[in-house]
Amino acid sequence: MTIADIDRCVALEQLLFPEDDPWQAVAFRSELAAGHNRYIAARDERGRMVGYAGIALLGDAEHPEAEVHTIGVDPICHRGGVGTLLLEALLAEAGKRGGPVFLEVRTDNQPAIAMYAKHGFHIIGLRKNYYHPSGADAYTMRRPELSAQGQAWRGAQADEVLS
Repeated sequence: MTIADIDRCVALEQLLFPEDDPWQAVAFRSELAAGHNRYIAARDERGRMVGYAGIALLGDAEHPEAEVHTIGVDPICHRGGVGTLLLEALLAEAGKRGGPVFLEVRTDNQPAIAMYAKHGFHIIGLRKNYYHPSGADAYTMRRPELSAQGQAWRGAQADEVLS
């Protein structure tokens, strides 16, 4: 994802998260500028961005961890596998360093919760009134560190799908 994609990300945020303080351009600029973050874009056959995702690679070499910051997919592409491709690409990035991966998801977002569970995430906590201004609750989910073999398989799978 590049600076040129920010306007499209802001438009998608307003479509996807209207009651939960959608990110503005300044937030995306800040995320892209942070050296520990990785952001990617999914594009359709015409080159139009249909999704975006970001992850923070945290900790150090001895104690790495990652946190999924966001995944957003154009509503016209929902249930088409774009979110899965984005998540798998983020997990491949995290897998290069190892460690567990964390995220927050709205408790009422059953499709996302199911996708995360399919990729090894488990609910480890509840954050009451996490999203503002709606006051929606969020689950904290964690995927434990994969074995080296699991990391290589998932990374190769994500690379194959995205190329």
